[in-house]
Order: sequence, then structure tokens, then C-alpha cells
Amino acid sequence: MSVLIDNATVIDGLGGAAFRGAVLLSGDRIAEVFTGAAPRGTDADTVVDAAGSVVSPGFIDSHAHSDAYLVLEPDAPSKISQGITTEVNGQCGGSAAPRYGEARLSSDWASLLGDRLVWRSFAEYRKTVEEGGIALNTVQFVGHNTLRSSVVGYAGRPSTPDELREMERILEESLEAGGWGLTTGLIYQPGRYAAPEEVLALASVTAAKGGLYATHMRSEGDSILEAIDETADLARKSGVRVEISHLKTSGKANWGKLDDVICKIEDAIAEGLFLGSDRYPYCAAGTDLDIVLPDWAQEGAAKAEMARLADPALRARIVSEINGSGRDWTAVMIGGTWHEKTRRYSGMRVSDILSAGEYPSPGELTADVLSLDLCRTGAFFFSMSEENLDKILSLPWIVPGSDASLRSPHGPLGLDHPHPRAYSTMPEFVTRLRALGFPLEEIVMRMTSVPAARFGIKSRGVLERGAAADVIVWRPGSFRSNSTYAHPHAFASGMEKVFVNGVLTYDSGRFTGSRAGRFLSRSP
Repeated sequence: MSVLIDNATVIDGLGGAAFRGAVLLSGDRIAEVFTGAAPRGTDADTVVDAAGSVVSPGFIDSHAHSDAYLVLEPDAPSKISQGITTEVNGQCGGSAAPRYGEARLSSDWASLLGDRLVWRSFAEYRKTVEEGGIALNTVQFVGHNTLRSSVVGYAGRPSTPDELREMERILEESLEAGGWGLTTGLIYQPGRYAAPEEVLALASVTAAKGGLYATHMRSEGDSILEAIDETADLARKSGVRVEISHLKTSGKANWGKLDDVICKIEDAIAEGLFLGSDRYPYCAAGTDLDIVLPDWAQEGAAKAEMARLADPALRARIVSEINGSGRDWTAVMIGGTWHEKTRRYSGMRVSDILSAGEYPSPGELTADVLSLDLCRTGAFFFSMSEENLDKILSLPWIVPGSDASLRSPHGPLGLDHPHPRAYSTMPEFVTRLRALGFPLEEIVMRMTSVPAARFGIKSRGVLERGAAADVIVWRPGSFRSNSTYAHPHAFASGMEKVFVNGVLTYDSGRFTGSRAGRFLSRSP
């Protein structure tokens, strides 16, 4: 099958000036990129007249969490509709595989997958994804939290030497089965209990296999400078190449640290330790509501949390400590909920719920909602500065990452209440950078060839002869977000056609049902 995209403005992803031209796709490859109109006599099964539109490489979501949802909703509608043709998954220490021992997937993944949750090993997960077919390409990392819970469980203690050796063995096995490297989420259960030596040992295994390391560091707030030092030290000792996840300075008291943070990271980049970082173009983080529980109450994850909330004395202690935490509840919004009594709170700030008089305190509200939802409630935390966000997005080593799973307004995923970044990271990234004065060619380069080179995704992220035919046709002037915190399930506007490996997957608001995406293999 061949496709000629003619009369387009071509942005090739390499940063050069846009030009009038045409792109010829043949099978799963780009056969030719023409300057000016395609030569007379150029044969193609299908001709797309792209007058008034831009043709560019498909966008790469450098930080995603779609691992399990690729099995549940392989059409990936929220991602495809914004021009994403490749995702980098398994981030923040949480991957869908390997899954042994006590390891449990995140609560929303597990509850929705049901009997589709059939794999244990990384190889079995890969087989499940490939047999089901997916609409976009996936680069899959191995999550440290998933790995640790497979061996150590959720206990709040260091690993033993034997446990660490078993983690190293499973990690090596997973990397050989197609894993691109290791990720950590060192503020989450149970990764927060890992000593630096444990992470170093696993990073060293990753480096020996030629893999990468991406980290949600131990702190993005009060101790962020120390966390960067820990990450740089790990890179020096292990030799692993490091990506810092979703760069931010969280909490108003830490906004002023950004210049020092940037200086430390750029020094590490200059030293050859860090690759860079990703960021979503929003000032609210999205994670689980149970992160507001006291540290002692989080140990053991959801099952243990539920047991504590069911114990009257422990529940009273939890409520008291939440109320005394000093948290700004105007900055916390309830996200996805799972019980009929809690659904009305989705998209509402905690302070507004309290003002309505339904609960006497944030502690009581939190304990009640988590209990009803079996500790699966999502939340958005408005903890970041708009000024800092613009400064971060302006850095040349920042690439867009949604920090989100794929979503759909239909089916089981339509019952969730996601962060708008799941639908709109790419249009928001373009909109914000254009407002800051960046040329479209540079913006596209940071959405395509830069992350492709950084993660070693061969032959993608560029329009050139022989490259993979991940190609999009879109209108930058109308490429915009329609998703909001109150009403997140809305597709982006302005994306006209999305080709994944040469196959038309999205056509002017219509999903074709074709799934030509691939589980990408890492080249040594």
C-alpha cells in the first residue's frame, strides 16, 4: 500500500525550516520526501491533498503509563487523536510486568483488566500485547516498584542480599525479553523503602545490558536538590544513562529553587550523566489520593491501607494527622472515583466539598472516599507555578511527556475521570511554546527526533527516506485542547490524519480500527 501526501508544508522533525513538499509512504516506510510538488508520474494507491496543512513525524509521548490499558483499549484513542504514534511506557517505577509474588498492578489497571490479566513474565506481557494488536508503538520499561513487590513485597524495609539478587535476575530476564531499561518511583510504595545501594545495583544491571534509567526522584519538592545529587551519583557509579521524569519544583515554598535545579541538571548533562527530562504542560500533578495519608499508613499499599481505615482507632489517628498536615486543600481536586457515592466528587476541589458542609474536615472526607473506593481514588494536586512551567518548557532538553495512561470516552475507561493531559498534552505543548515565541520547527523537533534519539528509537521521529512511516497531517492553527479538569473526555482538534507504520489509523475525527502499532525492540 502506498500513500502520497501532496501539497503540504513539510516539517521533517530535524529542526530545519519548513518547506512546501510531499511525502510518499510505501508499506511501513517513507519512500521519499519531495521538495515542491511530487514529480509528475509519482505512483501511489492513495493521494492525500494536504494543502493548508503540515505533514510531520508522529509525536512521541516520552513519559506514559498505558502499559495495561494497551490490552484493555488497544485503539488508544486519547493518544492517537493528538498525533501520538509512539509511547514510552512503564514509567515512575510502575510497569505491567514482570508480575510475580505479591506484586499487584495499580488499582485502576487491575480492577478493569479482570480476566485479561493473564501474564506474569515480561515476555508473557509482550506476547499478550502483540497478539491483541495495538494502534500505536510502545517502548516498554521495567518498573522498580513492580520488580520489588514481586520479590520483597510491600514491606517497609530494605531488601536482603538474596532478594536483591533475585530482582537482578528478573530484571536481566526482562531486559533480554525487550525491556528498554529501568524506571523508579521513589516516592511511591514500595520503592520508597529501597536504599540507594539497591537502586544502584539494579541500575548497574541495566547499564550492562545497554538500557536506560528514568526516575521519578525521591523528592520533587523540599529535598529536590538532594534527590538530583543522589541521581547524579547513581549515574556516575553505574554508568547508566539517566532521564529525570516530569521535572518540577512542587509546593510554593520550593518554586524559588528552580534555577538551582536547572543548574544542577545542566551540569550533569555537561558531564554526560543525564539525558534530559520530560514535562507535561500543566501545573497540576495527577496521582492517587492515598498519597495524602501519613507515611506509616501507606505501608503495604491498598490492602493494608484499607485494613487501617477499617480500624476505628487507626482511622481516627489517620484523620487527625491529615487534618494537622497543613496541606492546602484548595489545591487538591478529586479525580477518578469508583463508588456510586463518590462519583459526584470527581472534578471537585476538596475545599469546595468541605464548604458544602458534607464533611467536617479534610481527614474525614479523605478517609471516607478512600474507604468507599477501596483506595483507588485519583486526585489532582495544583502545586506548581505557571511561571516555572514556562521556564521549564523553554529548556531545550525538555520533551513532552503526558504522564498519563491512554483513555477513551467510551467503554470501561469512559467511567474514569482522568487528568486532561491524557487527551491534550501535545496540543498544549505546541500552544504554550508558540506563545513563548518558539518556531514551530523547533517545537516539532522536540516532540519527535529529540526523544527518538534520546531513547534510541531507531528510524522514527523524522521524515526521511527509509524511516518508519509514522506520519501525521495536522493544522497547527487549529490544533488545540478541548479537555478540561471538569470535563476531561474530549479529543483534541486540528489533527487530520495519523499514519502508524504506514497505515491510516485516524482520519479527520474517525478512528479507522486499524492497529499497525508495534512493541518496539531496543537495539544494542
